[in-house]
Amino acid sequence: MPPMPATLTEGSVPRQLRSLALPMVWGLLATMSFNVVDTFFVAQLGNAPLAAMSFTFPVVMLLTSMGIGLGAGTSSAVARGVGAGDSYRAQRLATDAVTLTLLLSVTVCLVGWLTINPLFTLLGASAELLPLIHQYMSIWYISAPCLLVPMVALASLRAMGLSQIQGTLMGVAALFNAALDPILIFGLLGAPELGLAGAAWATLITRSLTLIVALYILRVRVELLVNPLAPWARLLASWRSVVHVGLPAMAANMIIPLASAIVVMMVARYGNDAVAGLGIAVRVEPVALIVFYALSGVIGPFFGQNHAAGKQARLAEAQRILLVFCVGFGLLLAAILWFLGPFIAGLFTDHAEVAAVAVRYLAIVPISYGAYGLVMSCNAAFNGLGTPWPAMLLSLCRVLVLFLPLAGVLQFLWGLDGLFAASAITNVLVGAWAWRWLRRHLEQ
Repeated sequence: MPPMPATLTEGSVPRQLRSLALPMVWGLLATMSFNVVDTFFVAQLGNAPLAAMSFTFPVVMLLTSMGIGLGAGTSSAVARGVGAGDSYRAQRLATDAVTLTLLLSVTVCLVGWLTINPLFTLLGASAELLPLIHQYMSIWYISAPCLLVPMVALASLRAMGLSQIQGTLMGVAALFNAALDPILIFGLLGAPELGLAGAAWATLITRSLTLIVALYILRVRVELLVNPLAPWARLLASWRSVVHVGLPAMAANMIIPLASAIVVMMVARYGNDAVAGLGIAVRVEPVALIVFYALSGVIGPFFGQNHAAGKQARLAEAQRILLVFCVGFGLLLAAILWFLGPFIAGLFTDHAEVAAVAVRYLAIVPISYGAYGLVMSCNAAFNGLGTPWPAMLLSLCRVLVLFLPLAGVLQFLWGLDGLFAASAITNVLVGAWAWRWLRRHLEQ
């Protein structure tokens, strides 16, 4: 077939990044609303279901991070294939990445399904919450492959510069989930009243439909998916290319929910109300960070195509734009969340103790959101360049070297406020380190 157009190697850099990121903002905003909408409706069931769902957050994020990592590897490999003008390689990489993701996700989720009770007991869930957690996660695990496979499939679209299609699909899926949630949770329109399990069933139905549509788009609309049955040597070569970036990116992304799991364990000492309040805050947080997630989602393909095409000046310009935007927009976010924190918490709960924890989190941690956005974008840039190890080292040091020691000390001194302050301080330090490291790498 003729070479796929490397659409990201020409034109105004700021205009191109903006046009790529905007569709992703709306799509990701809709996708992130899955958790917020689920939390809103589940909160109406009472504190116990809300606390049960909060305990599941680190595991949900862990598997989501697996998809993000594999998607990063796929996007990087496919973007460099497109940038180099090798269309067949791009097709083969996209197809084989989908196969690999399906195999891995089914295996991991089967293990997770079989170990629900011991895992969440280890995370600190009480005996009264375990039946609720099992009710939710036994269904959620079945839906997980239908989340991970589309994430990887659609990463190939970003690699081609087609973020608009992904944004539209994600938006439609989120609206469908939001409509289905109250029907299955509360038993509306003649449906059975499933309670907490209804949120999981809504997720399963929505993700299954998303999987079908995503594969149709890649196979029929853009002709990126080809016959998945390939010689073993070809499969291994493709998987190595994807895993070269995907495995470190996966590990880097999994470090974050592992830290979240530790935070949940720390907060559990303060009672179920504190865990419920944290659950509200950490579900609002991804929505607040949506612009940074969208930007990092397109930075990888941008750096991958331009690096393969030898456009170093465009890479240096993009890094300067990242610094100015992340710092400025991050400060604006912090001001908004500090002011609206009580109102946001009040949307989810009328329990003062639960709301207080959410408000304190949203007053302290967002100060560092700009720096955290810079970390995400720099990590995506390293992955796009095909050099994933700096991103992994940054993520590893962020959690193990800085956050956990700081969290232990500051929580001892100031309780929950100290724990939240440790997160903010860590983000600022790692953000400065990531930007400087990327600048040195581009100057070499």
